[in-house]
Amino acid sequence: MTLHRVARFTDVPENQGLEVQIEQRKILLLKVGDQLRAYQGECPHAGAPLAEGALCNGRLTCPWHKAQFRIEDGGLCEPPALDSLKRYPLEVRDGEVWVDDQPLQDAHTPPADDARTFVIVGAGAAGTAAASALRELGFGGRVLLIDREAGAGYDRTVLSKFVIAGETPPEEIPALRDDDFYREQRIERINAEVTSLDCANHTLQLSDGQSLQYDAALLATGGAPKQLELPGADLPQVFVLRSRAHAQQILESARPGQHAVIIGDSFIAMESASALRQFGLEVTVLARQPVPFAKQFGETVGKAILALHQANGVVYRAEGEATQIEGTHKVEAVRLDNGQRLPADLVLVGIGVSPATAPFADLPQEKDHSLRVDGGMRVTDGLWAAGDIATFPLNGQPCRIEHWRLAQQQARIAAANMLGGDEHYLDVPYFWTWHFGKNYDYLGHAQSWDEVEFKGDPFKPPFIGLFGKNGLVIAAVACDEERNMAMLAERMKQPLPVDNAWRLIRDAP
Repeated sequence: MTLHRVARFTDVPENQGLEVQIEQRKILLLKVGDQLRAYQGECPHAGAPLAEGALCNGRLTCPWHKAQFRIEDGGLCEPPALDSLKRYPLEVRDGEVWVDDQPLQDAHTPPADDARTFVIVGAGAAGTAAASALRELGFGGRVLLIDREAGAGYDRTVLSKFVIAGETPPEEIPALRDDDFYREQRIERINAEVTSLDCANHTLQLSDGQSLQYDAALLATGGAPKQLELPGADLPQVFVLRSRAHAQQILESARPGQHAVIIGDSFIAMESASALRQFGLEVTVLARQPVPFAKQFGETVGKAILALHQANGVVYRAEGEATQIEGTHKVEAVRLDNGQRLPADLVLVGIGVSPATAPFADLPQEKDHSLRVDGGMRVTDGLWAAGDIATFPLNGQPCRIEHWRLAQQQARIAAANMLGGDEHYLDVPYFWTWHFGKNYDYLGHAQSWDEVEFKGDPFKPPFIGLFGKNGLVIAAVACDEERNMAMLAERMKQPLPVDNAWRLIRDAP
């Protein structure tokens, strides 16, 4: 045990963390009442500086992607982080803070003292979060993680942001969990697809011929990209983007100076427009709406993001629909219903996803083929669902939201309830989107609002905007306002008057 003097007790603020260093290791000091805690200084999810996060209601919220940790002990409260914070021993001597350079030992794997078998179908955001949570919560039985993609689950959010921009090679996409984790935690991975589900007998049939019995199962199969049904849509340079393999195919085809036509104005479509433009392609977006993201962010922010794209050379067209992709052996152009012809060397389709629930045809499904779950993510006895395939109650209304962090939150709730808990989703939906080096944060799920107000200019970030209805904040959008959005991620869990929110933003450290 080697202690290092890092600060004076009075250096640590009351309402925010203080980052210090021991050699090259960043440490976060937090005040908990009249005591101090020392934790790792960077978020275990993506390395965000936690000293720039927000302290509120006994929680520390990461400034980048809104993972949350208990201030008292560093325990994980909300993803996208999958681990609690490492805690470091410390002492206060004569007003000076001394911190050990080695963290306290992590918790061990639960003993194999449970005869039950839990099966998770899908190893993406939700599936991996659920497997991690089961062990975190002390489940010692078998955990089987089934996925159609070989290898460990990985961070799909980087595909449209950084991979097809050429910034992150496909083989370097971060795994959500490394091989050591699965081995140490005795989580068995099976590379196969589920072909059928027998709920009454708690049985799954796999594409490799296996039949698996389960005591509890979580379905987390995600979404399947919607395909174009047009002449020429089967040409080899027509792509969707959902997997590492898709990204690899795009990069193998794309060359700087080529023409890319992106069909759709979804978040994947617009992020891909930014990425491919940065990769050096000429990019045209064939959009359905005159302003992207207006439904989610409002007209002002949507126009600001559109202006950012146009300033970087993206051509955005909201007139005309694709009727044909021309070419004999390769893509040559996209023909529109107004007779126009857009030259193209590749086409990327970003028109949304459909819930990947085909193997579960015997379960009752919504019109969009999603599975209806209750507030605890339960489909029926012994069966839960999370992520893109789940329609769940939000503010009393059935809702399906395709957000990475939300899928992980739902999975953690399902894991707790598979173990007999009674957890429900009580958080605020959050996602982020990346365009030409700018990250836009969004909190809430507003369908309509009666007021919107901004601090700063959406066309010249930083800015933050609050959407209100009946005097309460129902959503927030921002760029370069990480700490304020981290604070709102916690405050908006309870009814928050708009005036109070602006006061909190004004008074924030």
